[in-house]
Amino acid sequence: MEKISANTYVEISGRGCNHSLVATSAGLVMIDTPMMPEDALTWKKQIAQFGDLKYIINCEPHTDHVSGNFFFDVPIIAHEGTRNSVLEAKVDDYFNMLKRFNPAATPPPGYFFRPPSITFSERMTFCLGDHTFQLVHTPGHTPYQVAVYVPEEKVVFTSDNVTYGVPPFMHQALPGEWITSLKRLRKLDIARVVPGHGKVCATEHLDTMVEIIEGAVDTVKAAIEKGMNLDEIQKNVVLFKQFPQNERTAMSQSIGIARLYEILRGKV
Repeated sequence: MEKISANTYVEISGRGCNHSLVATSAGLVMIDTPMMPEDALTWKKQIAQFGDLKYIINCEPHTDHVSGNFFFDVPIIAHEGTRNSVLEAKVDDYFNMLKRFNPAATPPPGYFFRPPSITFSERMTFCLGDHTFQLVHTPGHTPYQVAVYVPEEKVVFTSDNVTYGVPPFMHQALPGEWITSLKRLRKLDIARVVPGHGKVCATEHLDTMVEIIEGAVDTVKAAIEKGMNLDEIQKNVVLFKQFPQNERTAMSQSIGIARLYEILRGKV
């Protein structure tokens, strides 16, 4: 657990997304939850030293961000689209994913996806103790992405709209909206950005993310203009030259090319 401001703590070493904690004078707010059951139970013990957990905020609907909801009995806040996605999620898919990380993984007894119980569409602000939590719909990585801005800490939690050191996943991406959302976040009075994956970074990395998304779009667009089909682009085009070319990058590139190809060809 890394302390990044006076009252903000982030765990970046777990298997799955980064999950964070803001300790207010009236209790704790968690942003996203650990994916692995053992990580969720460890995190639950760790944060107890700071007080009582009052709320969870899910910044997006993907399993690595919401599967840990089960282990915490507090209200969950999210975009209304995230609630709908969680309600439609299949527990068997989660169990299969756990086994890919750990073949000996045992599903928790009675496990189910706990959906958000408090939702909003565009903006929501709530106060807890001496802290303000500004939740803003920032579509991009998914249509239901949410950024959480805590002005007292000068921190914004972006979930997977920002990644650091690893390529973004674009299987549900809305690239135009993504770029707009990142530029909106750049205007905030912040000192730290908490990404969905990778190290906590400075505000300048938001500009880097814009360049990554714009570059990906331009790369696929250029390939289409050359007459290449989807299969040819996936086999011959390097989408994320900024990152080490490994298995994760290859998967991200294939997924990203397929999504951008559909969008640019007007199929989405």
